[in-house]
Amino acid sequence: MEKYEGYNLRLRDALVGVQFLFVAFGALVLVPILTGLDTSVALFTAGIGTLLFQLITRKHVPPIFLASSFAFIAPLSFGVKEWGIAATMSGVIAAGLFYVVLSLLIRLKGEGFLHKILPPVVVGPVIMTIGLILSPAAVNMVMGKGKEALYTQGQSLTIALISLSAVIVVMMFGRGMLRLVPILCGIAAGYCASLFVGIVDFTPILNAPWFAVPSFTAPVFKLEAVIYMVPIAIAPAIEHIGDMLAISNVTKENFLKNPGLKSTLLGDGLATSLAGCFGGPPN
Repeated sequence: MEKYEGYNLRLRDALVGVQFLFVAFGALVLVPILTGLDTSVALFTAGIGTLLFQLITRKHVPPIFLASSFAFIAPLSFGVKEWGIAATMSGVIAAGLFYVVLSLLIRLKGEGFLHKILPPVVVGPVIMTIGLILSPAAVNMVMGKGKEALYTQGQSLTIALISLSAVIVVMMFGRGMLRLVPILCGIAAGYCASLFVGIVDFTPILNAPWFAVPSFTAPVFKLEAVIYMVPIAIAPAIEHIGDMLAISNVTKENFLKNPGLKSTLLGDGLATSLAGCFGGPPN
């Protein structure tokens, strides 16, 4: 009986992990798609950034995976159009160093002063706003805008409705392990519908090389990009605090105390600066 329960627990964890993989992957590649950066570079920098974060925090925050930051979508898009990717990356590096400075201040003064100037009533609305900023992009994707050559608006809306309905049905009526993976069920339902309609194209996968080096971009210092990007880093810094609070509440572990914001902000900042060194989006 114990052996069966252990197997059941491992299967549940595996399913939740797969769901998290798809959710994180979608969020990760969305930022480079919207801003004109390379998706392969974003995947690479997210991976090494996560490893660096876990190294700095000594693996005390196991649920953390560093993906592309939504808060930087608008400034990245502007920077790439105005100065190019290389110059914009100098601003990304500076934004990461801003996190590092914050972590040093917390290390010197303690976390108390940060909680006084950034109480939950401030942190919550900032996180909500960052999410709501993406709503126009989500609507455009559901409407199939920009992809008219691949599928019609009706097909796009229908598949989106099937995916959303599957998620809602599983959340409301699912039982056991099924209820843990509503998003995975929605992805599967939408993908099956896409296959049925015939809008899935496997040609790029078949033609892709087995091994290839991402198109890295070395940063070029530009003062305008640095001055523009650093103040914007305040919003994702606030979001970082909210993320740590939320993860602590869900896991029932106080990550604000161990390893503390001084370590998590340091890991986040260095990972973002490292991403900028390769041409990737902030983490």
